[in-house]
Amino acid sequence: MASESIHVRVTGPLQDHVQQQIGRDGLYENASEYIRALIRRDLHSRTEAWEWLQKKLEPGLRADESEFVALSAEDVIRRNTSR
Repeated sequence: MASESIHVRVTGPLQDHVQQQIGRDGLYENASEYIRALIRRDLHSRTEAWEWLQKKLEPGLRADESEFVALSAEDVIRRNTSR
Protein backbone atom coordinates (compact mmCIF):
# COMPACT_ATOMS: atom_id res chain seq x y z
CA MET A 1 0.00 0.00 0.00
CA ALA A 2 1.41 3.35 -1.00
CA SER A 3 1.95 5.95 1.70
CA GLU A 4 -0.38 8.92 1.52
CA SER A 5 0.04 12.30 3.13
CA ILE A 6 -2.50 14.53 4.80
CA HIS A 7 -1.64 18.18 5.13
CA VAL A 8 -3.21 20.08 8.00
CA ARG A 9 -2.87 23.77 8.73
CA VAL A 10 -3.12 24.91 12.33
CA THR A 11 -2.84 28.48 13.49
CA GLY A 12 -3.07 30.52 16.65
CA PRO A 13 -3.48 28.63 19.93
CA LEU A 14 -3.44 25.25 18.15
CA GLN A 15 -0.12 26.01 16.52
CA ASP A 16 1.28 27.27 19.82
CA HIS A 17 0.23 24.04 21.51
CA VAL A 18 1.82 21.87 18.81
CA GLN A 19 5.04 23.86 19.09
CA GLN A 20 5.11 23.22 22.85
CA GLN A 21 4.86 19.47 22.22
CA ILE A 22 7.77 19.24 19.79
CA GLY A 23 11.44 20.09 19.75
CA ARG A 24 14.00 20.17 22.52
CA ASP A 25 11.47 20.91 25.29
CA GLY A 26 8.66 18.70 24.00
CA LEU A 27 7.99 14.98 23.98
CA TYR A 28 8.01 14.68 20.17
CA GLU A 29 10.66 15.31 17.56
CA ASN A 30 8.27 16.89 15.08
CA ALA A 31 4.63 17.73 14.47
CA SER A 32 4.02 14.55 12.47
CA GLU A 33 5.04 12.36 15.40
CA TYR A 34 2.76 14.30 17.71
CA ILE A 35 -0.23 14.04 15.35
CA ARG A 36 0.30 10.29 14.88
CA ALA A 37 0.40 9.85 18.68
CA LEU A 38 -2.88 11.79 19.01
CA ILE A 39 -4.54 9.59 16.38
CA ARG A 40 -3.32 6.40 18.09
CA ARG A 41 -4.59 7.67 21.44
CA ASP A 42 -7.97 8.48 19.87
CA LEU A 43 -8.22 5.00 18.34
CA HIS A 44 -7.30 3.40 21.67
CA SER A 45 -9.82 5.43 23.66
CA ARG A 46 -12.59 4.61 21.18
CA THR A 47 -11.78 0.91 21.50
CA GLU A 48 -11.90 1.17 25.28
CA ALA A 49 -15.22 3.06 25.13
CA TRP A 50 -16.73 0.41 22.84
CA GLU A 51 -15.56 -2.41 25.12
CA TRP A 52 -17.01 -0.60 28.16
CA LEU A 53 -20.35 -0.13 26.40
CA GLN A 54 -20.50 -3.79 25.36
CA LYS A 55 -19.76 -4.88 28.93
CA LYS A 56 -22.58 -2.66 30.26
CA LEU A 57 -25.09 -3.84 27.63
CA GLU A 58 -24.28 -7.55 27.84
CA PRO A 59 -26.49 -8.35 30.89
CA GLY A 60 -29.50 -6.77 29.18
CA LEU A 61 -28.86 -8.61 25.95
CA ARG A 62 -28.58 -11.94 27.78
CA ALA A 63 -31.56 -11.36 30.09
CA ASP A 64 -34.75 -13.32 29.70
CA GLU A 65 -37.66 -11.32 28.34
CA SER A 66 -39.59 -11.93 31.59
CA GLU A 67 -37.03 -9.77 33.43
CA PHE A 68 -38.00 -6.63 31.53
CA VAL A 69 -40.58 -4.16 32.85
CA ALA A 70 -42.77 -2.20 30.48
CA LEU A 71 -42.59 1.57 31.04
CA SER A 72 -44.44 4.38 29.36
CA ALA A 73 -42.64 7.46 28.10
CA GLU A 74 -44.22 9.39 30.97
CA ASP A 75 -42.79 6.89 33.49
CA VAL A 76 -39.31 7.35 32.08
CA ILE A 77 -39.60 11.14 32.04
CA ARG A 78 -40.91 11.16 35.61
CA ARG A 79 -38.09 8.87 36.76
CA ASN A 80 -35.43 10.95 35.07
CA THR A 81 -36.70 14.31 36.32
CA SER A 82 -36.87 13.07 39.92
CA ARG A 83 -33.14 12.26 39.96
